Amino acid sequence: MTVLNPAAFIRANTRLQSVPHAPEISLWLADEITPIWRMTEEELGELGLPPPFWAFAWAGGQALSRYLLDHPHEVAGKRVLDFATGSGLVGVAAMRAGAASVLCADIDPFCQAAVAANAQANGVVLDFTPLNLLDAPPPAVDVICAGDICYEKPMTEAVLAWLGQARAAGTRVLIGDPGRTYFPRSGLDFLAEYSVPTTRELEDLEIKRSSVWAMP
Repeated sequence: MTVLNPAAFIRANTRLQSVPHAPEISLWLADEITPIWRMTEEELGELGLPPPFWAFAWAGGQALSRYLLDHPHEVAGKRVLDFATGSGLVGVAAMRAGAASVLCADIDPFCQAAVAANAQANGVVLDFTPLNLLDAPPPAVDVICAGDICYEKPMTEAVLAWLGQARAAGTRVLIGDPGRTYFPRSGLDFLAEYSVPTTRELEDLEIKRSSVWAMP
């Protein structure tokens, strides 16, 4: 899938706005999911695509971002990977909290442009890779952040196994989740819980209780 000008598409179909549960951060976000979803399919010439995750501040990512901003010691001076970054929200929060560097990873063809626009809007530098990192061993970083990764059973299992490899190698693994169906109910250390403002466009509630966990 090729996007001729993803940066122009993002500027034309989103607006810069503050993140509800991390108002220190502003992102280029869409107001409604259906129109931008349809326009994304038209831009890429393909139907049945997953939602444009890069265009919204999802509840798990908001919770994880709030946690990093309030607990900067988790990432200060460290190399961080923001896995399945979407908009780059968690990566921006990590840099704001003092991370030495952040690599944002996502396979969505719009994400590189979205991450670049949001990094510029917040005065931070974010690196980006479009590679599917699940195809290789986890990279050598100090912290991996993963928000909203438990939507589908096979993907959740694959990601958690990969994150488990990273943890076994000594990497700190932080996960933000608003109680998705396939989120594991045991085997993780609870760190924090937040009531995150969201929208019925994205979620079943306007306020989602979202938690941050660490792999032990």
